[in-house]
Amino acid sequence: MAEESARSPQVLISGGEGDLARALTQEFLHRGAHVAAPGRTAMDVRDEASVRAFFSRQTQLDVLVANAGLTRDGAVTGLTSADFDAVVEINLRGAFLCVREALKLMLAQRSGHILLIGSRAGRCGTQGQSLYAAAKAGLVAFAQSVAREYGARNIRCNVVLPGFLETRMTAALPAARREAVRAEHALGRFNTVENAARFIALLAELDHVSGQVFTLDSRIDRWT
Repeated sequence: MAEESARSPQVLISGGEGDLARALTQEFLHRGAHVAAPGRTAMDVRDEASVRAFFSRQTQLDVLVANAGLTRDGAVTGLTSADFDAVVEINLRGAFLCVREALKLMLAQRSGHILLIGSRAGRCGTQGQSLYAAAKAGLVAFAQSVAREYGARNIRCNVVLPGFLETRMTAALPAARREAVRAEHALGRFNTVENAARFIALLAELDHVSGQVFTLDSRIDRWT
């Protein structure tokens, strides 16, 4: 965002009612940005008209954080087509709708940074999260395509995998499952929404990074 230093950066965070979104809002405000963080009532990412209407009221946009997400966990045989539609609709289609509208603003100003909130599930295929994993894996390919298509117009697109965060989304997991996940971390502890927000806000300011995937916890995976 160095090229926008003469004015306060304009940041939009989808899924604004979530715990990570709230931490992101505070971090970007602390850095002097103007932040819009609409919840579902203000901008429902499932509704194309709602997304278009919200973005139509924006005159500038320097950073989009596509954060809205949903999980429907369970073994594949216990999932329904409605579960599939709900998870893909919010995690993947919702991100597409927001990115498409953001690009219109960013192309006009020839700058911008799009940050998609992914998940390690999309890289490793977490057991019991097949739908969520599939949607988040799709985000990575989508982001890299956007990075290639619009890099010449000075638009960056990256994916951040925040790691297992203790939020309302993960609070319902059984204690045994939480401890099993914690044991996978080399540091023996989870990331926090505050740490994730600091990283994302810093990444948003970097002018020469695009098409990358960043993992923010201490689980160590094979290269291939």
